[in-house]
Amino acid sequence: EAIMDLPERFSNLPAYAFPRLRALLDSHPAGGEVLHMSIGEPKHEFPSFIKEILLKNIQDFNRYPSNDGSPELLNAISEWVNKRYGVVIKSESEILSLNGTREGLFNAQIALSPETKNGKPTKVLIPNPFYQVYAVGAATVSAEPIFVPAYAENNFMPNYAELPKEILDQTSILFLCSPANPQGTMASYDYWVELMRLAEKHDFKIFADECYSEIYRNSAPVGALQVAHKIGADPERLVVFHSLSKRSNLPGLRSGFAASGPKNIKEMKQLRNYSGAPNPTPLQAVAAAAWSDEDHVVENRKLYQKKYQIADDIFKNIKGYNAPQAGFFLWLPVENDEQATLNLWKQSGIRVLPGSYLSRNVDNKNPGEKYIRVAMVAPFGETKLGLQTIKDNLYTL
Repeated sequence: EAIMDLPERFSNLPAYAFPRLRALLDSHPAGGEVLHMSIGEPKHEFPSFIKEILLKNIQDFNRYPSNDGSPELLNAISEWVNKRYGVVIKSESEILSLNGTREGLFNAQIALSPETKNGKPTKVLIPNPFYQVYAVGAATVSAEPIFVPAYAENNFMPNYAELPKEILDQTSILFLCSPANPQGTMASYDYWVELMRLAEKHDFKIFADECYSEIYRNSAPVGALQVAHKIGADPERLVVFHSLSKRSNLPGLRSGFAASGPKNIKEMKQLRNYSGAPNPTPLQAVAAAAWSDEDHVVENRKLYQKKYQIADDIFKNIKGYNAPQAGFFLWLPVENDEQATLNLWKQSGIRVLPGSYLSRNVDNKNPGEKYIRVAMVAPFGETKLGLQTIKDNLYTL
């Protein structure tokens, strides 16, 4: 009997990166003790006060959570933004608590991307490689994704200003991840200014994914909010996204926030009233405490800085090695990403991710295919051993 067709909007999504990785590797035995360096799941300790705060608020699992974020959480976020970026944002009208940043990046497109612009279907600009939820959100709102490559010669920042005027005039949203996942480079002050001028000129919004902003080598990445504030940009042009997953080693808490102008936040709250994706109240209490404490963040950053040093010591003589400025990934150059990943697995049991699994082919070119992504999240001993083994396997001929 006939069954109705499934929606086409998701029909051209490639398989997600990790099922693809399993399909590539799992029919082959591991060549050594398995070491997972493929997934960016923070493994450092989360702050010790978390447990106590959760227990103190545990009875609130008995209540429906606040949709927008509790006043305590929104205040803690507002204070953190002021300390970190020197910008005052109103907790009740310019911040929305998120149930993990991925949910926010997805739903913000549904709330804020119009169906058409200048009489034509809208376009969403996405760096390539990218965090895959950007493209799924675009598909959900029937916008055409435009994948803009990020190459080494541009500090792995996509050159959006080079796009044709007709594409920019149809754009509703532009995504930028800074510090970048996977390359670990940061957008400069001037780069942000150029993007904001472009958004003003062509009338679109910038979605700034800043989830890795608190893990960096020397100086803190410049934030989109501070640049917008400094140049007097319209706050409705920008939505920034932050998370506790990396900053506080709490990926399982599923807590982040979006900040923007009051009109954007109002639209996002309105969608949330219906779609119902709030963070449970006890977890909001935990999040408020995490945003209010900076000591654990400094300690966490020191651990990653030590890992950058380990990576530099091991790979410094490798042609094309890109020492990360921020984040916890290495974006290592290889001849063929799938082949390098498979060799590494078969010879040593180390799992990394082929760069092309984080990118899309455009005109038969994939900006990730000559890279592998390596997550430096394991303890020092394992990280050092893993990186040394990668070097010995892939670069020592």
